[in-house]
This record gives sequence, C-alpha cells and structure tokens, in this order.
Amino acid sequence: MTAINAVADYTLEGDVGVITLNSPPVNALSAAVRDGLAGGMTMGIADAGAKAIVLVCEGRTFIAGADITEFGGAQKGASLFDVQDAMENSPKPVVAAIHGTALGGGLETALACHYRVAVPSARCGLPEVALGLLPGAGGTQRLPRIVGVQKALEMVTSGQHVPAKACLEMGLVDEIVEEGKLREGAVAFARKIVAENRPLKKVRESNEKVEAARGHPEIFAEFRKANARKFRGFMAPEWNIRCIEAAVNEPFEDGLKTERKLFMEVMTGPQSAAQRYAFFAERQANKIPDVPDDTPLIPVNSVGILGAGTMGGGIAMNFANAGIPVTIVEVKQEALTRGLDVIRKNYERTAARGGISAADVEKRMSLITGSLDMNDFASADLVIEAVFERMDIKKDVFTRLDAICKPGAILATNTSALNIDEIASVTKRPEAVIGMHFFSPANVMKLLEVVRADHTSKEVIATSMKLAKKIGKIAVLAGVTPGFIGNRMLAQRQREAQKLIFEGAMPWDIDRVLYDFGFPMGPFAMSDLAGLDIGWVKENSKGETIRDVLCEMDRRGQKTGAGFYDYDENRNARPSPVTEQIIKDFIAKMGVNPRHISDEEILERCLYPMVNEGAKLLEEGKAIRASDIDVVWENGYGWPVYRGGPMWWGEHIGLGKVLERMKEFQAQMGDVFKPSPMLEKLVAEGKGFSSR
Repeated sequence: MTAINAVADYTLEGDVGVITLNSPPVNALSAAVRDGLAGGMTMGIADAGAKAIVLVCEGRTFIAGADITEFGGAQKGASLFDVQDAMENSPKPVVAAIHGTALGGGLETALACHYRVAVPSARCGLPEVALGLLPGAGGTQRLPRIVGVQKALEMVTSGQHVPAKACLEMGLVDEIVEEGKLREGAVAFARKIVAENRPLKKVRESNEKVEAARGHPEIFAEFRKANARKFRGFMAPEWNIRCIEAAVNEPFEDGLKTERKLFMEVMTGPQSAAQRYAFFAERQANKIPDVPDDTPLIPVNSVGILGAGTMGGGIAMNFANAGIPVTIVEVKQEALTRGLDVIRKNYERTAARGGISAADVEKRMSLITGSLDMNDFASADLVIEAVFERMDIKKDVFTRLDAICKPGAILATNTSALNIDEIASVTKRPEAVIGMHFFSPANVMKLLEVVRADHTSKEVIATSMKLAKKIGKIAVLAGVTPGFIGNRMLAQRQREAQKLIFEGAMPWDIDRVLYDFGFPMGPFAMSDLAGLDIGWVKENSKGETIRDVLCEMDRRGQKTGAGFYDYDENRNARPSPVTEQIIKDFIAKMGVNPRHISDEEILERCLYPMVNEGAKLLEEGKAIRASDIDVVWENGYGWPVYRGGPMWWGEHIGLGKVLERMKEFQAQMGDVFKPSPMLEKLVAEGKGFSSR
C-alpha cells in the first residue's frame, strides 16, 4: 500500500490498482480528496502491473458530495474537472465502487468513470437543487446520456436519492455486488471487463438518448407545466432544466460551458445563499449550548399518547413509523375507534400511492394499541398529551400522569401556547416535563418545537432532541413564552392582516401579496382551509367580528363552499362580493375612511413586526439563535426557503430599513410597532443577527 496523501492510498491487488479514499465523515470532495484522486490516477496509469483501476471509499459512504465549506473560496488543489478528465481519458478501465451514497460531486465523479458497481443498499443522486444549485461538474450533461432525458429531469429537479436496484435498471450502475463485499466485488468486476476486453465507455460520447429527445421541445414544456406549482418561486429547478436542454441541443463541450455558466449564476445568487444558510441552520439547531453532546439519554422504547384526535393520531404515526410501540388512550370508545380508523386510512392512502407496502401498513398498525385506561401508561418511557388546549384540563391530566407514570418517564405536552411551567407545577417531577409542540398534520409536518421549562432536566432535553431526529422531525429548542417561537411571531402577522382589512385592503389583496412573496397561501385562505368555525360557538356569537358574521351565514370555509372566499365544486377560490360587503359594512360602522394600501405596505406591515418579534425572542433568551427562528418558520409555517427565514431576510433587506419603517408605523399606529432594543442596538452598531 502506498499513501498518496493523508486521505488516500493506492494498492495493487493482483492486476487491479485500487485507489482508497478515507476522509470522514462522508468523503466530501475537499481539496485533499481531489488531490488524492488525481495522485491515485497518476499512480494507477503508470503502474505496469495494473490492467484496471478501482475507486473505493472507506467509512459509511462513497463520495457524498462537494465540500460546501469551500464554496466561494479560492480554488485549492486539483480541480474536479482535472480529476474527471484523468479518469475518463485513462487508457485503463476505471470502476467506481459505490456504497452508502454517491451524491452530487460524488456521482459526477462516478459518471466520469468507465463503469460503476454498487452494493444493494447504495443510493445515487444529484441533490444540488436543495441548496439552490445545479450540478457543476458535468452531472447535467452526463446523466441524461445514461438514464434518458425524462429521468434526468426528475432527478436533478427533485434531488431524489435513487436506490441501487433502480440505478441498475436505468443503467446508472453496471452491476450490483454483494453487500459487505464491495471491494472484492469491484475488483472481480474490473478483472471481468479486462478479460472480456470491454470498451472504455465514456459517458460523454453516449449520445443516443439525448439525440432521441432533440427536436422535441414539448418534453421540457410538459415537464415545466406538470411541476409549475412545486417549482414556484425557485430559480434552481428552472436552471437545472435549462442544463438538460443544453445536453440535448448542444455538443458535450458546449453543454459543459452552459452548465458552468448557469451554475455560477445560481451559485452567486441570493436564493442559493439563503438555501445553503437554511441547510446549516437545521444542523445548528441541534446544538444546545448548555446541553453537552455527551449528556446521558433516557431510553425511549415505548410511548403513550393521550388523545386520539387529529393531533394525537398524527403523533402516534411518527413513533410507529420509527418502530416504537405506542399506546393511545381516549375517554370514549367511539373517539378511540374513530382515531384508529383515521390512522389506518392515512397509512392505506400512503400505500395506495406506493409510499409503503400493504405489509408496512399492518406492521405499523400492530405497533399502535388503543385503550380507555390511563393506567396503561404505567410502563411508558414517554407520554405525550394531546388534549384540549385549556390550562385546567392540562393540569388535571398532568396530576394524573404524575401519579401513574413510572419514575424516570418523560411527561410531554403538545400545547401550542400554554405556560409549561404552570403545567409542570402540579407534578412532583417538574424536571421530567417538557413541551413537544407538533404541527398539524403531525404525521406530515417536519417541525417539532421542543420547549424547555424552568426545571426541565438536560437529560430530558437531550433525549427529546435526539428522539425528534429518530422520528423524522426537525427540532428547535424554545423557551416558555406565549406561543413559543412560531405562534408568537405569527400573532404579529395575523394582527396586522386583520387590521389591514379595516383600513381598505381586501383579504385577497393580503393573501396575494404573501403568496407572491412565496408562502403557500395567505392568512385568509388558510383560515378557510382550516375552517372558520374552529373555536367558534354558535350560541355565543353576536356578530361582533367578520368571522362571526361569516359563520352565522354558514360560510365556514372550504368545507361549506364559502368563507372569506367563494369556492366552486373543485374548491377553487374566487374573491367574494358577500365578504367584501360585510367588510365595507364594518368599516362604515367604525367610521373609518378606507384608503388604497400598496402591496409594499401590506408586506411590510405583515412581515417587519415578525422580524422585530424575533429580535425580542432572542433578547429574552426564548430562542437560542436567529437561525433557529428561521428553521421554525421554514419548516412549520411555509416561509419560502429561498428567502432564508424571517431573520435572515430581515438582515439581507437591511435591518436599518426594518427599523426605520417600524418607527414610522409606531408614530402612525401606536406602540405595537415599538422596535426591539436589540434591533435598535444592532442597527446602531452596523451589525446583524448573525453577529450575536
């Protein structure tokens, strides 16, 4: 064995030269890895004893992508293009041996090899689109030449990780080798291609599949149309599509130039900066300054959930999906049966779409046990209550849980706003009480706000954060404050949206501005979707609000065909003259003179107070980092990821601008717009949230 550098070595195994990379944790394409590859290729080509060359990686994965910490810096070491040229133009066959994942630059490296083998558990993909980027080392030019234009379009715009079996079927890998015996299998495959005198297959020269699509622009037009909703607002999917078009319509070298030009456009643009920020922010959210990584964890092998309604059932599914047994307790058999039936239907719907198998449905349902007796929580390691959002009910529940649950069990509340310190005060174990605020639908939404109370132990916090990852959630730690992080900031937006309709803006004006900004829908469309009658009691209604009047008219949202909007039979919304007249009647009663309100003012009124409230959360220590707030809003409230979250966005449009407008609004409309001292301090010092 000959060491090439600190992360690579070269070995001759019989008549096959083997380049081995070992650069933990994921063999990312750092300068050292690229230099190792370049040096290994030089050795392999010069080695008279080597008839073929195999590239294999140590650790848990093949090259899992670029080293994005190098983005934007000066080029060091061998370029990836030089490495690819050395592989592709090698006079000896080069075989990539793939395990774990071959992603981004890793797959682009493998595509420059003449052959590829993989173990059954391996996956391949070009996920750059998730960072607002496109493959920049020939991926968009080589991939369609192997898998065809349609599949290449799907892969580069979704970033999907394709399993080895599917890779074999589409020709992306040439052979599947035995799990756990990748090195031996790859070397044997290399010997076979030498013995059979197979050609040196250069993907760049394989034009049959791209030529078949040439002269058929409808392929791209139809793909854009089919995905217009999913791609709305994002640059990167469109730029990826343009690269595949170049692969079809231009010679390979010209296509590479187009890919490089478009790569630099997205790389230096604001969307990719925001999406890369979001990528690191999610990982940073797991780091709690006063909870060390080596904090002991509490084993959670069984979970109890109180309440089988929409939230409780959705929460149960998360744990069953992760293989953790769940006991759901309800007060009445009818409610329990209904809840379990909904869970089954959700699973069956997923199976019908091909997401899981029929066997998976039964396996997951077998992990969920229904009960009418809270005493069945006695052996649970974690109990989560998902009952009605009232403090007296929550306190009663926790008093009972404290008496039933075993010592050491974690007691969690799914409250979205209530004071967890007050809830914990009725127990003899406040250190075991924590907030786990799931977002609806809980089996779909990624965000989990983990809320630490005054006495919550570090072990309970660490366990909750790790458990969130196990059940597929993105967790952010918050402190106890009304609404925690997300809902406390949402209240600012909702207040201004409601005020604006009494000043002259219509609900559809406000919704349109927020939709055009990038939200999936505005606040009034969201209210119609959820149902205007949530929390509305007919007997107590006195027509005092617009919602009261709408509900009294049986305009309760999409489910009744009318709410703030009118809906057709397909639930398509259109502005309602009925709602408009109701609003005008309220304005007349209030003696207000309605005015024209610009789109710019709508956006500023709805979003600047959120940035200001985020600053207050940081000031009060209720959020650890500005980036944590952004993670909450991107994953729980539909903030467009290409705008980086409210705090990142505020910083990049200019905190001075936000402060100036907040002061103007304060002078016009009162102290609800009073700027946070932190906001004023940062502007005075010329700093941003990231400087804290």
